[in-house]
Amino acid sequence: MIYFDKVAKVYPGGDTALEDVSFHVAPGEFVAITGHSGAGKTTLVRLILAEVMPTGGSVLIESQDTKDLHSGHVPAHRRRIGTVFQDYKLLHGRTVYENIAFAMEAAGRTDEEIANDVPYVLELVDLEDKASRFPGQLSGGEKQRLAIARAIVNQPEVIVADEPTGNLDPHASQEVMQILQKINELGTTVLLTTHDTDTVKKLNKRVIHLERGRVVSDDAN
Repeated sequence: MIYFDKVAKVYPGGDTALEDVSFHVAPGEFVAITGHSGAGKTTLVRLILAEVMPTGGSVLIESQDTKDLHSGHVPAHRRRIGTVFQDYKLLHGRTVYENIAFAMEAAGRTDEEIANDVPYVLELVDLEDKASRFPGQLSGGEKQRLAIARAIVNQPEVIVADEPTGNLDPHASQEVMQILQKINELGTTVLLTTHDTDTVKKLNKRVIHLERGRVVSDDAN
């Protein structure tokens, strides 16, 4: 599903974000990438989304090497990946329902598909009673659950969650982790980046730990 083969990333100015990083995430796997701020977690996400290209090595999503992507094919590549960010990236002028429907509209889905799928994902993230509210009327945990619903509604092959609990209290963090685990149990590959070691311990999933841009451990649970 996701392959990093001896990947290096050096930014202009000489800052090395990743060095000789290799790992493989299998279809249906749940993997947590841990490390302190500056360890390279966000660069890893940007490489998967083809926002930046590796300086050395290869990043492949299934058999597609991101370096070989034509610029016109990058949007289609990103539609295969549901993304969840720490700052939610919601549309504040649209309701909860409309935020999810907008993601489907952007992917060219029909009105019938939207009417069928939006209620389903709202129930999955336990927001069915908040469909008509605006993001400003939600708690932090509810905003993140909405962001997850929007990320999964087009049925991507993989969910990449970049520090999704960074702004949340412990209870809301646990709710978000439970939803990500539920999505994984339904068959979606989940790649989580986090510096929250307590949350990771409770997951009992595979953990890849980064330090200064290098993989220093890769543990099954």
